[in-house]
This record gives sequence, structure tokens and C-alpha cells, in this order.
Amino acid sequence: MRHIFSPLLMTVMAACTSGAAWAATPTVPLKAACESLSGLSLPAQVTTLPSGPVRIESAAVQAASSATVAERGPTPAARFSPALPAYCRVLGAIAPIDPKAPLIQFQINLPLTWNGRSVQYGGGGFNGTLINALSMIPAAPFDQPVPLSQGYVTYGTDSGHQNKPGEPPQTFALNDEALTNFAHASYKKVRDVAVEVMKRGYGQGPEKLYFVGSSEGGREGLTMAQRYPQDFDGIFSRVPVIHWTGLQHAGLRDGMALMNGGWLAPAHVKLVGQAVLAACDAADGLADGVVSDPVGCRQRFDVRKLQCEGAASDNCLTAAQVNAVQTLGSPLRMDVELANGLREYPGRGPSGEAIPAFAATGGWMAWWTGATPPALPPQPSNGIAWFYGAGAIQYFYGRNPTLDVTTYQARDHAARVKEVSALMDSTNPDLSAFHARGGKLIMMENMADYAQSPYAGIGYYESVRQKMGAATTQSFMRLYTAPGVDHVGAGAPANVDMLTALTDWVERGKAPETLALLDQSVSLPVNLLRARPLCQWPLVPRYQGGDVNLAASFKCLQ
Repeated sequence: MRHIFSPLLMTVMAACTSGAAWAATPTVPLKAACESLSGLSLPAQVTTLPSGPVRIESAAVQAASSATVAERGPTPAARFSPALPAYCRVLGAIAPIDPKAPLIQFQINLPLTWNGRSVQYGGGGFNGTLINALSMIPAAPFDQPVPLSQGYVTYGTDSGHQNKPGEPPQTFALNDEALTNFAHASYKKVRDVAVEVMKRGYGQGPEKLYFVGSSEGGREGLTMAQRYPQDFDGIFSRVPVIHWTGLQHAGLRDGMALMNGGWLAPAHVKLVGQAVLAACDAADGLADGVVSDPVGCRQRFDVRKLQCEGAASDNCLTAAQVNAVQTLGSPLRMDVELANGLREYPGRGPSGEAIPAFAATGGWMAWWTGATPPALPPQPSNGIAWFYGAGAIQYFYGRNPTLDVTTYQARDHAARVKEVSALMDSTNPDLSAFHARGGKLIMMENMADYAQSPYAGIGYYESVRQKMGAATTQSFMRLYTAPGVDHVGAGAPANVDMLTALTDWVERGKAPETLALLDQSVSLPVNLLRARPLCQWPLVPRYQGGDVNLAASFKCLQ
């Protein structure tokens, strides 16, 4: 990939050839070149979607910074503040059409030496927070330079609304334009604005465009492939909340299963987790705390064996608790047909039930059971699935913040459920336009995920194969499954260099095969603790003998 010499970059090159040090005189002309973008107004027509005008609020050179690691953080990766080069930070907003709708905020980061590529970062949860696109991409090795340091232009958005203290994160959905922006429009609009900023900063647009996202951001990546197939060359979608409407209704159902005596205290969560490991851990040839074959584990583990024969205690489950676990693992049959003909959301588990909560983002205690039983109004301490699912029912589907979700029935809101499903669910298996333009798509599911069901992503992959044929699908799409890993990358080896795999496929025609999953220390320096193969679905890693910490000691088999 050649370097692109631009007005912004030429000032840097001139300073370098003059022998000046980076910390001295080059910052003066570079600052002027960068800040010439500040205050710039762009017409609404810069994006192909109906929009208001675009305003760049600020553009300023940021100094280089060193890597640091915090003692705590919401995810393992979030504890790292990676090393960054000096770059031009562009902040701005896209005005809405509806004056009552919020702005779409964005951040675009322009490296001094550009490799001709760009990468858009997806969001998370219900968004509402500006994604600065300076962090690691999903699942990236902790010691890998972030895309900006590799020469990529990076950018992100808040998806068109801003969270407010004291308000549920779903409140924005009461506004139609804000909801459409969250569903898909904001990512497309910001992509188009970013391309225009690159043209103005570097003298031409990007040669290759990539999108990376996890969870909600993973859904956004699939949405781009389905709705805007001409916009990206490569997409990495990790643990996507793809079957969005089904997930929110499942979150409601699974939370209600914890009521009336069904709630599991931490001791009961640990009991179930240990029983799953006892039944399934060694099935791959090695007892290492990782269930490599969770699909097979569904046949081996029977929660009914844990039911109390006498009085309730920490060493057994009551009938209500057994029923709650069975509910979590069962598919949810919708009584309204959703987008693309879907009516069922797959169940969760087994494996990963007792993964320690990583700052409240791991295993059942973070996503399902919470620290306290489900309450009304929903609280984050009740478990994120209940807080998210019940809130989505109130604001997205019922459009009534005081709706009693315990009496909610989807069929009573059928028209609205279908409307939101058409907006939010990224389940269209027809990727023919994305394939025809040469796009490449990599999905990754973490098999101990309780924020969403990994089997939803697996089901989507299978639907693409059925729609487009196995050979065609294999030519542009991959699905990898990471056993024992939870939604945010804890519990088992979880890190993989997916950006290199994606760019090699897009730019060199080198299709990815089995990759390497790394278990790394959350520290500086970063240390490799163990590795496993990352297998393509439906293969799983099975121990063949040798050093248990080496990926070469495993093979991807049925």
C-alpha cells in the first residue's frame, strides 16, 4: 500500500527533510494544516442519506502518548491506554432533519503518515457515547499497535444521541430520527463525512475502507454489509447482537424467569459452573477450565441433576431455579414474525456461567442474574440483560416508559415489533451485493457469551450459506468460534490479530484459515500465558498431546 502525499502530509515531509526534530518546528506548519479544517461547514449532500448540514467543531494536532494500563476497567482491553502517535483530531457533528432529534457526533483521527486505509469503529450497548476510535479493535492482541499507530485513519460516532444522567439509555428511541440513526443511518452518514474529510486533509479519499465492531458494533458491521454493501471493503463483526428484537425479548423472558424464587445467588452460579465443567471440560482431551465443545456439552450437562432433594441450600437448586436455568438455555419462540421470516431466538449456554465478573461484565452474575433479583423499574444491578431487555421493551416496542413489562405480550404490539425489527435486526442473509463488490466479512462468536446468544450468529452464518451456497459463502465470509470466552473477552484465550487477517484477505487474496487465540496478561509488558487455535465453525479445538500452553498441541476437529 503506497503512502499518499497530501497537503497535510507534505508539511510533515518538508519538515523531516529539513532535518528538524519532530518535537520542534514541524508542529507549527502541521498545526496550521490541521486546524484549517476547524470550523469548516459541509453541505448535507456530503452524505447520500437525507441529513442536515455538517459542522467540524475543532481540528487540532494531538501529541504522541505512551501506553499505560489501569488497575481496573470495564473490560480487559479497556484497561489499556495504547501508545498513540501525534495525529490530527477532528471533532464535529451532523445536524438532524427533525429539530427535536439529537446531533450525530463524530471523531475522525488523521495520522501524519497515512497508509491509504481507514477503519470505522462500531459502538456498544445503546451507544450514546462518542467512540473516539483510538482504542484497540475488538479482540486485538494487547501488545499490537492500534490502527492509528499503524497509519490508518480511524473514526467513530455516538450513533446520533447522547446519554444523559438519570435517564435510561433507551430514552432516545422515542424519537423516530434518533432511532433510525441508531439502527443504521448514523454509521453511513459518518462514513461519508469521514471520506470527505480525508479528501480535504490528504488530497484524495481512502484506497480501502474497513469496519470493526463488537456487540452492538458487531451488529452495525453486519448492517453495513447488508444495507450499504458498496461502502466497505472488509468488515470484522465480533459477538454481534444481530437478532436484535429477539434478543431484547429474550432478555425480558430470562429476567422474568428469575422472579418468584428463580433467582440464583453467587453460590448457585458457582455450583452450576462447576457442574458444567465436571460434565464437559475434559471432553476435548484436556481438563483446563475451558469447555471446547459447548454444542456437545448441551447433551452432557443436565441441570436437573442439581435439584434439591431436601431443603434448599447453596449446594443444590430449587425447582424454580432449575426452571430458570432451563429457560435461559431454551429458544424463545416469538408470536410475531420478525424481519427475514425469523420467529425464534436461540437459547444460551452451557459454559462460562461462573466466569468472574470483570468489573461487572462477565458470566451469569453480570449478564443474567445480577447482584439482586429483577426489579421494576429495571436496574443495572439486576443483570444487564434484564436492564437492557426490559428497557428496550418499554422504549422501543411499547413506547411507554411506565409500561408494566411483566404483562407485556409482543402480539399486543405486533405492528410496532415488526417495524422495529425491520430497522434493527441485521439478519438479511442476502449478501450478494457485498460479495459482488469484492467485500470480505469475518464474524467471531464467543461461546461463553451471555450478553447475547452466540447461536444467533451461527444461525445467521448458516442462513447465508443456505441463501448463497456453501462455496460462494466460503469465498467471502468466515465464522470463527472462541470456546470459553465471554462477551468482553474474559475466561479463556480471546485475543487474535483479526485486522491483519482481514486486510490480507481483502488486499492480497489470502483467505484466513485456522488462526491463533492468545491468552495475554493485562499488564505492561504484555506476557503470553497460553494459546489455542481459533477454529472455523463448526470445528472445535481438541488436545493432541504436548505442551498444554501451545496452540500447536491442539487440532481443529469435529
